[in-house]
Amino acid sequence: MSAPTLETRALSRSFGALQAVGEVSLRVEPGELRAVIGPNGAGKTTFFHLVSGVLRPTAGEVLFRGETVSSLPAHARCRRGMSRTFQITSLFPELSVLENVRMAIQAKEGGNNRVLGGRALLARTEAAAREALGFVNLGDRAAAPASTLPHGDQRLLEIAMALAQKPEMLLLDEPTQGLASEETAATAALVRRISRERRVTILLVEHDMDVVFNVADRISVLHFGALIAEGSPAEIRRNVEVQKAYLGDAD
Repeated sequence: MSAPTLETRALSRSFGALQAVGEVSLRVEPGELRAVIGPNGAGKTTFFHLVSGVLRPTAGEVLFRGETVSSLPAHARCRRGMSRTFQITSLFPELSVLENVRMAIQAKEGGNNRVLGGRALLARTEAAAREALGFVNLGDRAAAPASTLPHGDQRLLEIAMALAQKPEMLLLDEPTQGLASEETAATAALVRRISRERRVTILLVEHDMDVVFNVADRISVLHFGALIAEGSPAEIRRNVEVQKAYLGDAD
């Protein structure tokens, strides 16, 4: 039996007396699109930071493709095949859209493509960047400064930057935050398309329940830092504990 792409074992994180995440154990299988949901203060962001390497756990461990990565920083996890976006857009606003994606590729490869590898390497990374931009329908904005993109397109640019790193696992932190309804629907469709066409395992933290129930294969629910339920979208909708904690009492 192959190892899951992501596994957490009794993963915990405390800030002084506050336990933000408490003994969360879950498995995300290869190719799965897993959503993590919960009310404000449930520990979703802290859990996401623990998985991606922004924070280190107080206890427990994170395994990626069967190997522990609990002590590795975020950039080292990226080089192993784990890429992420952020809840707050994180771009280089003074650089072009294309250069932002090329910088993401450089970050994974750990080198300065302007110095190392010459024209062949520059051409390869530019081609990879343009391919990622085309996938998210930003190919015609490649030369524009990132700062000139509307908010929705900046979110798409972040996804392109993560995709250009050719991840085995993509971590999406609130990708529809601040988007209009049409942009939200388009982003949800893009996430599903990435899962289908790129065969990338996806961990999605998302507040929009329409997006979650429309795109996720399975859903994990956090409440006060604890994992209270897991299952298919249909199972989560029917779960009485989830209804009381987050979705609202059933009619």
